[in-house]
Amino acid sequence: MSTICVFIENPAGAAFKHCFDEKRRVLESVTAVSRPYPYHYGFVLNTDAADGDNLDCFVLTERKLTTGEVVECAVLGLMEQLEDGIVDHNIIACPSGEEVEVTAAARSALSEFVSHVFDHIEGKIVQPGRFLDAKVALRHLAACQGREQ
Repeated sequence: MSTICVFIENPAGAAFKHCFDEKRRVLESVTAVSRPYPYHYGFVLNTDAADGDNLDCFVLTERKLTTGEVVECAVLGLMEQLEDGIVDHNIIACPSGEEVEVTAAARSALSEFVSHVFDHIEGKIVQPGRFLDAKVALRHLAACQGREQ
């Protein structure tokens, strides 16, 4: 199974978003969000997603992770997402060596979170889509690695 390196922006349970210059890994701001993160959230290093940022990633684990930590992860799947009409899919991963499933409860928590995390921003529309398997996620990841400048 392929591994990826994920930079943790926001730990599970945080009700704020650390906004980084993702290419330089420099913290630019911290803002409140409308829902706490159900899982650790960050971005996959050395990628360039359709929105110009790195590819987003949720890390499913019981381990405590902190902002700025880089974690080697195994790819579990992909959650489709549109943000203001732009493709902004999320890789779903777990730390290497852990056995984790993307359960119905996890899918529900992620869908609810992305649907409402930016409720405080008027006009912001985030739409969750399908949950797809690791093969699809790895193809999407390869495409995002191929875009990097």
